[in-house]
Amino acid sequence: MTAPGIQAALAPLSVVIPVRDEAARLPLLLADLATAPTELIGEIWVVDGGSRDGSQALARLAGARLLRAAGGRGAQLQCGILASEGSWLLLLHADARLPLGWPLLLRQAMAAAPSGAWAFPLAIEAAGPALRLVALLANLRSRLAGLPYGDQGLLLSRCLYDRCGGIEPLPLMEDLSLMLRLRRLSWPRLLPQPLRVDGRRWHRLGVLRTAWSNARLRRAWRRGVAASELAARYYGP
Repeated sequence: MTAPGIQAALAPLSVVIPVRDEAARLPLLLADLATAPTELIGEIWVVDGGSRDGSQALARLAGARLLRAAGGRGAQLQCGILASEGSWLLLLHADARLPLGWPLLLRQAMAAAPSGAWAFPLAIEAAGPALRLVALLANLRSRLAGLPYGDQGLLLSRCLYDRCGGIEPLPLMEDLSLMLRLRRLSWPRLLPQPLRVDGRRWHRLGVLRTAWSNARLRRAWRRGVAASELAARYYGP
């Protein structure tokens, strides 16, 4: 008879990646995922939100399963999760890069908390002192407040996902909405190695401006401003 922890570690993992115009970064993430042993990942779902740069074709070439969903990242994640069958879920943004040895990290996490949730610490590529501070504060928030955001990835059991009510089909703040419900049931832990994300938005808008904008958006959402309005502010016309 297999011990519960070992059984969880061998359970099929479903990866869900929402995408929109990520042809420059998506192949790198899919190449990272291709290094996993076949008994770890059962399926990879790329859910496209209207790409015009060839992201869909690249996903197919890499062997991922492709879906299309309008309405923003929350709707894309919800669509991919509903189509998936794994007993564990790994939710990733398309601009992420996984650390070396990530399959072992996930196996150990799944065995340690068979009904739990994990996120990666955040690291921002090409980060100067200001962006390193941003990552440090994000990781402190994750540890102390139990609020990792979507760009840190999320590994969680299917049963925990169902118990907390799942992803809402929101165009923005879908990650915060999920984590506020999730942490009431199981405090999310951080994995030992960071997930690297693209710092393009930080570099384009500036660190202080981006941090201030994000803080204002979160505050507005908590005050009841509609996610569609916040998405319009975030993404622009």
